[in-house]
Amino acid sequence: MNLMSYGVAALMVLSLAGCTPRIEVAAPKEPITINMNVKIEHEIHVKVDKDVESLLKNRSDLF
Repeated sequence: MNLMSYGVAALMVLSLAGCTPRIEVAAPKEPITINMNVKIEHEIHVKVDKDVESLLKNRSDLF
């Protein structure tokens, strides 16, 4: 009986060894392309007081 339990244990170990997961990492056959066609639009709004606006009109050399 003892020999039979060893045989069953060996059979279980061998059957579990066949179920181990296999992970494979491989490089792709085609090169990876990244499309970078991006359109960026922006607007800048500046609000100033009337006094500052008149100063800027009179003294155009400030900026």
